[in-house]
Amino acid sequence: MSKITKKVEELVKPILERYGFDLVDIEFKKEGKSHFLRVYIDKPGGITIDDCQLVSEELSEKLDIVDPIPFSYYLEVSSPGIDRPLVTDRDFIRNKGRVVDVFLSQPFLNRTKITGELVEKNEKSLVLIVGKEKIDIPVENIKKVKLAIRF
Repeated sequence: MSKITKKVEELVKPILERYGFDLVDIEFKKEGKSHFLRVYIDKPGGITIDDCQLVSEELSEKLDIVDPIPFSYYLEVSSPGIDRPLVTDRDFIRNKGRVVDVFLSQPFLNRTKITGELVEKNEKSLVLIVGKEKIDIPVENIKKVKLAIRF
């Protein structure tokens, strides 16, 4: 984590805790000639536009005071979207019982993608129910885990 994203995390966490929101990720990127500070937030049941606006306004005030970024940038506060990877322990706890797609760095059970119901994630493995079988996928073999989207 860069110095800037670390400072933004310190500033935004108290705001999020006050409203019961979760910090999913912070990005600080240069795209073309512009810099973007993106803060992704979530809560059980999903984040609304009003939630994003509330956090954006409060965070903007704090950023103006502390001024950790010495040049102009755009602040964006948004939901990470349904297609985002599950990363934090809270992500896995919140999505227990839901169907996930697990993308693997090396084949496991002859597959590089496994879809199943999320049972738990611990330090060593991700536990899924696939069909009627419970499987433990070693954490070191997991590239990415996302909610399975069904249409």
